[in-house]
Amino acid sequence: MTLDPRRARLWSALGLGPVWSLRGSVDSAVELTRADRIARMDWDALERAVAGCTACELSRTRHRTVFGVGHRAAEWMLVGEAPGAEEDARGEPFVGQAGRLLDNMLDAVGLTRGGTTARSVYIANVLKCRPPGNRNPEPGEVALCDPFLKRQIELIKPKIVLVMGRFAAQSLLGTDASIASLRGKVHRIDVAGRSVAVVVTYHPAYLLRNLADKAKSWADLCLAGEVVAAA
Repeated sequence: MTLDPRRARLWSALGLGPVWSLRGSVDSAVELTRADRIARMDWDALERAVAGCTACELSRTRHRTVFGVGHRAAEWMLVGEAPGAEEDARGEPFVGQAGRLLDNMLDAVGLTRGGTTARSVYIANVLKCRPPGNRNPEPGEVALCDPFLKRQIELIKPKIVLVMGRFAAQSLLGTDASIASLRGKVHRIDVAGRSVAVVVTYHPAYLLRNLADKAKSWADLCLAGEVVAAA
């Protein structure tokens, strides 16, 4: 079987399967899919791969990639949707007003984004590059970034993943359900054969516009804390 080279490159970028050689054969030991390569990376290699990623058009408009920050052996991992303008400029997730609100929420339950203690968290986004104009992430962009996030989860081995925002929740859980229907329960995802608990809550930027829902996010934080305590 011979596959058009352009299609082969596309398949490889999307992580959809092995790249067929022009001779019509596959050497599984050499021709790894993009997702396979990412799944074998250590922290340094993964960070370099994100910084140099050109798999989608977001690489043309970003200023900086936003890899993630925090304790790389954290019990809590927080996952947002995509970088905004300030995150794109600084290369760090959840800065600005939404970031300050998130820090206050973490402080209220005794957590912090700094340090390497049992109370330190790790924070990342589904997308590592900012969509222009802060538009919603597109399915193809999410699919291309997904192996990066899954590898981060695998390396961290958190006791809980707190997913913030509708797009992040739908992406990680593989559903189109509303955030209201996903809240208030513990979900499970499989990452490299390991079951990881997931709790869904609102994005801090949403809470800045909808103050009445802060109480619901507090309940979500408490639920996540119960999962960690039980683990």
